Amino acid sequence: MASTRLKYLSLGVLVFQTTSLVLTMRYSRTLQSEGPRYLASSAVVAAEVMKIIACVLLVFKEHNYSLRALNIILRQEILQKPIETLKLAIPSGIYTLQNNLLYVALSNLDAATYQVTYQLKILTTALFSVSMLGRRLGIYQWLSLLILMAGVALVQWPSDSAAPSDKEVEETSTGFIGVAAVLVACCSSGFAGVYFEKILKESKQSVWVRNIQLGMFGLVFGLFGMMTYDGERVKESGMFQGYNKVTWAVVALQALGGLVIAAVIKYADNILKGFATSLSIIMSTVISYFWLQDFDPTGVFFLGAILVITATFLYGYEGKSSPNPSRA
Repeated sequence: MASTRLKYLSLGVLVFQTTSLVLTMRYSRTLQSEGPRYLASSAVVAAEVMKIIACVLLVFKEHNYSLRALNIILRQEILQKPIETLKLAIPSGIYTLQNNLLYVALSNLDAATYQVTYQLKILTTALFSVSMLGRRLGIYQWLSLLILMAGVALVQWPSDSAAPSDKEVEETSTGFIGVAAVLVACCSSGFAGVYFEKILKESKQSVWVRNIQLGMFGLVFGLFGMMTYDGERVKESGMFQGYNKVTWAVVALQALGGLVIAAVIKYADNILKGFATSLSIIMSTVISYFWLQDFDPTGVFFLGAILVITATFLYGYEGKSSPNPSRA
């Protein structure tokens, strides 16, 4: 009963966190302000640092606030098990790439379109789950994936326009960049998520220790990417140039996302995590239209969004009717 309660609590928090992150990230990337805009690569690094600190504190709490026990567990699980630690380098590098791609996507797509398109990670996650974890999907789950693909395709369906203006051509160009970034992120998310789930469910290590390992590699990869692509700007104006309250909110939400996702994977499974995230589409669509005002809804978009939500509940029906063999 407690495990079930934790599962649905973590899924609910994930929906809230995902919706808030998408909207604040989109707002921060389109907000007109004086001075330079913050560097997405530095925000990824800051989020990794925040996530590591949070995980260390959680491990500290798990061991009754004992510094000695914390020191022992970190040395035993990280320094004295280099092979186990190195296993996290692969998903960590992919997650770092994915986090940077999300900034690219939300700089070029409105929040609602991004949310729906990003749900293709459910498909990639399902395929990797079947191939890497040997998971068997039921007929309703396969059907839900087909409905999902149809829904995302409708969302990306071009609107009718006899003579597109220069502004529309520019929006199409930036939209293509955004969609490309989302598609690559979906593939990377599917593989990294299933890989990390496999490691978590085959190990007796604390999920928070695993996240410390993941964050350590993420910090290294993030710093390398920041200095490679934004090194000159960092030298000129510093790593935290353009930061404000909204930026720090984005960083905090991104750091929280890693922890919530880890809890969801531990108590539920990675595909269910993806479908729970799709529930935030409704909130993102409404807020994007009324608050950000960067979204022009069409009947085709709403039809696609309805199909995605339908796929969500269809998968949930299948999940309730049969046990999950991969549950930890």
